[in-house]
Amino acid sequence: MSESTSHFNKLYKKRQRWWEGAGSDYGKRGMGMPRLQRQLAVAFSIVFIATIHRGWSGHQDAVHITAILGESVVFNCQVDFPADHPVPYVLQWEKKGEEIPIYIWYDSYPTHSGEGYEGRVSRVSPDSPYGLASLNLTNIKESDQGWYECKVVFLNRSPNSHKNGTWFHLDVHAPPRFSVTPEEVIYVNTGDAIILNCQAEGTPVPEISWYKDANPVEPAATIGIFNDGTELRISSIRQEDIGDYTCIAKNGEGQISHTARVVIAGGAVIMVPPTNQTTLEGKKVQFSCEAKALPGNVTVRWWKEGTPVKQVASLETRVTVRRDGSLVINPVAAEDTGMYTCQVSNGIGDPQSASAYLSVEYPAKVTFTPTVQYLPFRLAGVVQCYIKANPPLQYVTWTKDKRLLEPYQTKDIVIMNNGSLLFTRVNENHQGRYTCTPYNAQGTQGSSGQMEVLVRKPPVFTVEPESLYQRKVGETVEMHCDAQEAEGTQKPTIQWQRRDNQPLQKSRVRVTGGNITIESLRRTDFGYYQCVASNEVATIVTSTQLVVEGTQPHAPYNVTANASEFAVSLQWLPGYSGGPDYNQVYTIWYREAGVNDWLTIPVTPPGSTQVTINRLTPGTTYEFQVIGKNIIGDGMLSKIVTVRTLDVYDQIVMFPTDATGSTLFPPIFRPKGPRPGPPRNVTVTEISNGFVITWQPPIERANLINHYSIQYKTDGPWKSVSKGQIRPEDTSYLVKNLVGGRTYYFRVFAYSVKSYESSETVKFSVPARVKHKAITAGVVGGILFFIVAIILSVCAVKICNKRKRRKQEKEYNMVACRLSDARNGSSAAPVSQVPLKKVVGSYRDYSLELP
Repeated sequence: MSESTSHFNKLYKKRQRWWEGAGSDYGKRGMGMPRLQRQLAVAFSIVFIATIHRGWSGHQDAVHITAILGESVVFNCQVDFPADHPVPYVLQWEKKGEEIPIYIWYDSYPTHSGEGYEGRVSRVSPDSPYGLASLNLTNIKESDQGWYECKVVFLNRSPNSHKNGTWFHLDVHAPPRFSVTPEEVIYVNTGDAIILNCQAEGTPVPEISWYKDANPVEPAATIGIFNDGTELRISSIRQEDIGDYTCIAKNGEGQISHTARVVIAGGAVIMVPPTNQTTLEGKKVQFSCEAKALPGNVTVRWWKEGTPVKQVASLETRVTVRRDGSLVINPVAAEDTGMYTCQVSNGIGDPQSASAYLSVEYPAKVTFTPTVQYLPFRLAGVVQCYIKANPPLQYVTWTKDKRLLEPYQTKDIVIMNNGSLLFTRVNENHQGRYTCTPYNAQGTQGSSGQMEVLVRKPPVFTVEPESLYQRKVGETVEMHCDAQEAEGTQKPTIQWQRRDNQPLQKSRVRVTGGNITIESLRRTDFGYYQCVASNEVATIVTSTQLVVEGTQPHAPYNVTANASEFAVSLQWLPGYSGGPDYNQVYTIWYREAGVNDWLTIPVTPPGSTQVTINRLTPGTTYEFQVIGKNIIGDGMLSKIVTVRTLDVYDQIVMFPTDATGSTLFPPIFRPKGPRPGPPRNVTVTEISNGFVITWQPPIERANLINHYSIQYKTDGPWKSVSKGQIRPEDTSYLVKNLVGGRTYYFRVFAYSVKSYESSETVKFSVPARVKHKAITAGVVGGILFFIVAIILSVCAVKICNKRKRRKQEKEYNMVACRLSDARNGSSAAPVSQVPLKKVVGSYRDYSLELP
């Protein structure tokens, strides 16, 4: 028996059993079974013979369809009736590999759906644009992929009669979905080996890629990716391997990702921290705090504003810490507003903590209502309404004697921002019974109780201190003050205080009644003092100034600064000079931020309260202080003022130069383009003829370097070592004549075309013996110079004397000739007789004025 015949027999028996079962159902409907069975038998014979004849080999003209997982698809199959005359037919859909058809239809009879296809297959409506034999397949599964055949069998026709049939191939595409993923947190120890397994399913087969902290994982000596990307293996965990590892599965239908955090085993890690919450009073609130650890015996503790929640009296009966670590407060009260912190630990390492803020909102409410309040007659006074509100207070309404008070329409009354009533000038009409009602976005919790507001006269000073007390250091001062109450009010209490809120030195200060005595006066006692008299009606204040003479100056104040690229201008107000006969001069203290040593500059002219400090470095932060000095000594330093010099912009800047014309700083450019990396490993080494500064090129972007320059400083501003630019291929520079026993600071700049980067600052102390070499060289040079100078001086004197003798002889001969001519009677012109010695003396004097 052939394989096709065997397969036919199996199919025939199964289908016969199905039709027999169906026949019993039809019998119940009262239909003639013998005739129906004969018709169906003929139809099935045709189908089976066709199946055997075709042998599932007629796929050449098949229709290929692609569908997405979970979607629907229609297999379009036409029915070609014999001679185009509709006749009864049986529709059967089969899937290759399935022994029983997935769908059978015959008019007016129940349809058959194969196992797994129930409710998912149906014949399309006859009114649809598809063929009459078309099949609708819904909720597509990946197992639906394969070959499908549409078969149409006409009853009462032989197998060779006209028949219908169409082949379809269904491809099912599915987006990726993970079948295996690593745990979200993996605890390891240094040196451990781990495998992160990430497998995904989908059609087409997804590709797997790995990332660490958002960067692709690059295979290395201890890290590899295996099994088509599904396994990431780390053979020996290092500290730098700790982090978040993400596997991404991707195909044409989409992509998904999963992240695993690799953590050093030990301390607990908070996975779900608490978040800020806002809720209404009376509601329930819950803060989460989920943690994982290895080992997993995690303990969670909760704190409110630094105090354990169990020890907060107001929370004790309303707070619960659940087994999962979350904190529950039920119900929430207004006073629960604040910062809550969860702390997790498993006994290994330091505990981890995370915080969240709870804001409890409630309608505005009055927290306290004083029964009686007083207003001072003819002074300003306030009627307080003590309010709490969250969200903030919006407005307050007031009543006076049970009538609504309209402060905006009433003279001398203003509602303050905190809701209280301000009376700018109290009169008797302001007395009465008041209530306040606060409102915010949540509404109000009601009005205050009635407050009795009484208008009374305030206390008055009967004795006031003098406006100014002047004493010398070490002396004693006594200041007097007293006050009297109005009728029907309490006697006022009197207190003394400093206006700057500095405490009084109790060891040297006595207060008796309303009088204050300060003994052994010091410079710090200088200032303004206030006598304060208070009772239930009002508080009144009177002031006096105490000047302590014979002290060092007080600190300058209101110090302001204006910066340019290379200078900072300071201005200030002088503190008290120490006495009317004392003049003070000022000194500026300044330094670069982060440097320990201060530099000082005296202010000129003396007594000036402004100065400009030059020769500063652009783009650098400096700190400044001003101190005054008088004949007694230095005063107190002002507060520190911090200012940054301006950066240099746009182009190369012409820097200040010294007396030789050399620039004090290397060129600085506006940082427009990419920066080179910083020079590395700057060292200073002593050699026979000086000191060599060496460095290494930057690791990054060394190709951008256009040139180098070097700066140095001792206890002053930075200066340039190199007069010109150092070539980019050079990494050393020789420096001579460093002073022995001094400490130098060096830094190397790498410049690109439009930017620069600096190395770290290197400290180098020059040995003291270098100073001795310099002194010896200076002495020898001085002696040689002195000898040469003497030789040149002797030569110059001889040359000058020789010229002088020649000139004298020449002048003498000229005079002698004139005298001889006179004696011989030459009368061309009268000649005065001049004594020879005098004439010669005159020429001798003239010759001394030679250059």
